[in-house]
Amino acid sequence: MATVHLTTSHASIAGRVPARPGLGCMPLGLRGRPPRERSLAVIRHAVERGLRLIDTADVYCLDDGELGYGERLVAQALPGSVRGDVIIATKGGMTRRGERWGRDGRPEHLRRACEASLRALETDCIPLYQLHVPDPRVPWSESVGALARLREEGKIAAVGLCNVTVPQIREARRIVPIASVQNQMNPWGVSIRPSPVIGYCRRQGILFLAHSPLGGPDRVAAVRACAPLAELAAEAGYSAEELVLAWLMGLSDNLVPIPGARSEARVDSAIRALDAVPDRALLRAVERSFRALPGVQGPLAQVLAGLGRRLGRLAGRGA
Repeated sequence: MATVHLTTSHASIAGRVPARPGLGCMPLGLRGRPPRERSLAVIRHAVERGLRLIDTADVYCLDDGELGYGERLVAQALPGSVRGDVIIATKGGMTRRGERWGRDGRPEHLRRACEASLRALETDCIPLYQLHVPDPRVPWSESVGALARLREEGKIAAVGLCNVTVPQIREARRIVPIASVQNQMNPWGVSIRPSPVIGYCRRQGILFLAHSPLGGPDRVAAVRACAPLAELAAEAGYSAEELVLAWLMGLSDNLVPIPGARSEARVDSAIRALDAVPDRALLRAVERSFRALPGVQGPLAQVLAGLGRRLGRLAGRGA
């Protein structure tokens, strides 16, 4: 098996990813995925169209019998001779038991997962290796420390974190440089105030990767059916999904949405969003339109919910 040696310093990740979407490979691995050849074509098409971040994970598969399926897709679609400036990101720290999902942030699991990912990706150094999710049973410093050691050994070039808070990022940065943070950000994640994680990452030069930018596969239909959003999109000459991606890219210059795609057409749609980045007035109008989406809280409800969480924490401290 040929291997590809890629060296990527943590500081260079943000500078190497252009202001455009990446490709999320989760839909290419889970139930409902396209045939293998179609999935390979989607990945190749994304790179041909200029996308430079390909995001996958060891658990993007049907069950624990085919761990690494998504990574092997990427390796087959992008052999070493054509990877060039593409940043391939993968993740470790989750498990599959049959079709069930779990967490495992133990250092020994992360080492095994990373070494399996190296084999699946056919490389001796992963450009961006991300801790998939914090494991509440394992001290955060132990999980992050495992990735720091893998980086010191040259098995990963840069460390990323997923589904984390600002305090967790701060603690991790005391252990190892952090190149990227991947959290969910979509119309259902809109806050009355700017996201503290996005703001922190921007100030620290950390790339923010927005996963589930359309809310996940179960919510895409709601985005398309949102009348106020559809009206704004039609006026701008784009689809509702494209306008949501444009809104995300307009939030911060360090933000890269990583929509999933099962077809070349979905890749092309994400790229069209590059031309639709709205001005501030349209940004505000788009955010207002999100209130018509089912399950999205209005500003007052968000304030009350935040107050309720703070009161709950205070009550817990006094118990």
